[in-house]
Amino acid sequence: MTVMSPADFPGAKYRPPAPFPLEKKPGVPRLLFRLWRNPLTICGERHFDQPIVAGETGIGHITVVSEPSAIRRVLVDRAENYPKDARQMRILKPGLRTGLLTADGEKWRIARRTLAPLFSPRGVELHAQTMLRCSQDLTARLSRRAEGRVVDVNAEMARVTFAILSKSMFSDSTQTDVLEFSAALNRYFNSAGRVDPLDAIGAPAWIPRLGLLWARPAIRFFERLVEKIVAERRRRMAAGDAIAADILTLLLRAQDPESGEKLSDSDVAGSIITFIGAGHETTANTLAWTLFLLAKHPSALAAVQAEIDRADSRELTTWPDKLVVTRAVVEEAMRLYPPAPVISRTAIAADVLGGVKVPKGSTIIVSPYIVHRHKTLWSEPDYFRPERFMPGFRERIPEFAYLPFGAGPRICIGQRFSQLEAIVVLATLLRSLRFTMPKSRLAFPVHRVTLRPVPAINMSVFARRHAGW
Repeated sequence: MTVMSPADFPGAKYRPPAPFPLEKKPGVPRLLFRLWRNPLTICGERHFDQPIVAGETGIGHITVVSEPSAIRRVLVDRAENYPKDARQMRILKPGLRTGLLTADGEKWRIARRTLAPLFSPRGVELHAQTMLRCSQDLTARLSRRAEGRVVDVNAEMARVTFAILSKSMFSDSTQTDVLEFSAALNRYFNSAGRVDPLDAIGAPAWIPRLGLLWARPAIRFFERLVEKIVAERRRRMAAGDAIAADILTLLLRAQDPESGEKLSDSDVAGSIITFIGAGHETTANTLAWTLFLLAKHPSALAAVQAEIDRADSRELTTWPDKLVVTRAVVEEAMRLYPPAPVISRTAIAADVLGGVKVPKGSTIIVSPYIVHRHKTLWSEPDYFRPERFMPGFRERIPEFAYLPFGAGPRICIGQRFSQLEAIVVLATLLRSLRFTMPKSRLAFPVHRVTLRPVPAINMSVFARRHAGW
C-alpha cells in the first residue's frame, strides 16, 4: 500500500478560514448573540489548549470535553449517564421527528437494530452504481456549460446528493423538484438550525421560538412529502404491484431482529426525514468543503487527479480502500469542517472526567470541531494536511481524536454510505472537470446543525480534456 509523507504534497501550507478563538469569556448578552449567529464563535483559546474546560456560564454549567479517554467515557463506557441534551432535542425534534438522530432509550435501540441491515457493507454496495450514474449526470451537465462558467458548488453538491438519495431511497418516486427541495432544506437549517436564546437559557418549551416559526413552511413541506411517499408505497404494496427493493421498501418491511416488531409509519417517516435532513446535507457539505480545499492546494489536487485517473469504475465498492489519496483528502476536509460540529449530552449523575468533577445536570459538550483542532492532539491543527490520513500516518491518530461521524453506540448509521458516496462523486467529477476559484475568495464555517459554508462556494468549472469512464 502507498505510503506518502508531507513531501508528497509540496507547495505552501494552507490555513483554511475559521473563526479566531476568543481571548476572554464573553458576557451573557454577547454569548447569546454569538450562539444565535454562529456557535463556533464562542470558542475560546483555552478550548483548544486544555483537555477539559468546565465551569458555570450564563446558561448553566458546561463541561467541554476534548480528552480522548474522557470522550470515550461519555460516549461509550458510561453512555447511560449521558443521554442527549434537552436543548439539542428542542432544536432537532420539530424538524427531524423521532428518527435515529432524536430517538432515545428503548425506542432508539429498536430502531437501530431494525435499520442496521440497510447500512451493512452489502446493503451500501447495492447503491454504488446509483452513486456513479448520478455523478456522471452532474459531470455531463456541468461539461455542457461554457468554459469557465461560475457555479454554486454548494447547490450542485446538494443536487447530486439529492439525486442519489432519491434513487436509492425512493426509486425516483419523490416527484419533487430539486430546487424546491433545496429551498426548503435551506430554510429549515438557516432558521430552526440556529440556537435560539430561549433554548440557550432553558426557557419553557411553550414559549414560541422565532426560528421554528420561520421553519414551519419547510417542516410542513417535508412532512407532506414523506407522508405522501409512504402512503403511496403502502398502497402499491397492498395492491401487489411490482415494487423496487429500495430503502423505502426495506424500511416498510423491516423487523426488529429480536422482537419481530415492525416500524410504524411515523417511525418510517422520521427515519426518512432524518436521512434527508442529516445524511443528504452532511455529505453535500463535505463535498463542497473538499472541492474548496483542493482549489486552494494545487499539489493535493494533482495527487488526487493522478490517482483517480487510474481508478477502475468496475471496482466502485473498493474505492474507499483503494483511492487512498482521495480518501485522505476527504477525511482531512471532515477533520477541519466536521459535518456535525457538536455532540451534546447531559450528566444525569455526578461523575469525574479527566480528573475534573462534573456535577449532575452539567451540559457535556464533545465538539468534533474543537477536538479536531486541539493542540494536544494534532500537529499544526489549523492547517490543511491530508497526509495525516495516509497509510503509515493515520495509525498514529489517537482513538477518539477523530469524530466526523460521532462515536460509540450512536455513531452515524450511514457512515459507510456517506464515505462511499463522497468518494464516488468527487472522483467522477475530478476525472473530467477542473474547479478553480480566486485565492482571495473564502468561505467560512457556520454552525446550523451541520457545518455550512458561508457565503456559498462559487467556483469556475473547466473541462480537463480527460476521457471519462
